[in-house]
Amino acid sequence: MIITFLGHSSISSGDKVKETVKEQLQKYITNSVEMICYLGGYGDFDTICARVCRELKAEYEGIELVYVTPYMSLSEQAKIKEKQKYGFFDTSIYPPLEKVPPKFAILKRNEWMITSAELIIAYVNHNYGGAYQSLRFAKSRKKKIINVYDLLYSNDKPRGDQRVWKKKHQDAEE
Repeated sequence: MIITFLGHSSISSGDKVKETVKEQLQKYITNSVEMICYLGGYGDFDTICARVCRELKAEYEGIELVYVTPYMSLSEQAKIKEKQKYGFFDTSIYPPLEKVPPKFAILKRNEWMITSAELIIAYVNHNYGGAYQSLRFAKSRKKKIINVYDLLYSNDKPRGDQRVWKKKHQDAEE
């Protein structure tokens, strides 16, 4: 099973998010012979998910961590070598993005990861930005999606990121 992750570059409640991502992944570990985790490597949510995947890889067999790079610049290649040396992931992939302008490389990389994956674990709490666009793309492809934000806050009173979103939304209406 291929799993990928998408979420905002800045999030709050990192410990809660980490625990929820881990719980969700553990549900799939027991039902899969192998699990391939496509990692993006940009922002808070990607960092949390990569950490959880490394922890689970230490506990369970059959988990492969794959960094999917949006760029093939020399600096990106150096970053990949350094991170791989320290065990941040097992291997890296550069999807067919040669003709994509750098400005759109992360979005197109995300679309490639979503298309390739069977499960998307997301953290999206507002309706704008790259994470939201990627979530919409995943929905249009009818992918199985777990939005960690919804799991954490759907039955709660507004707080944290949700309060920020409502304030911005209210400001836009006024």
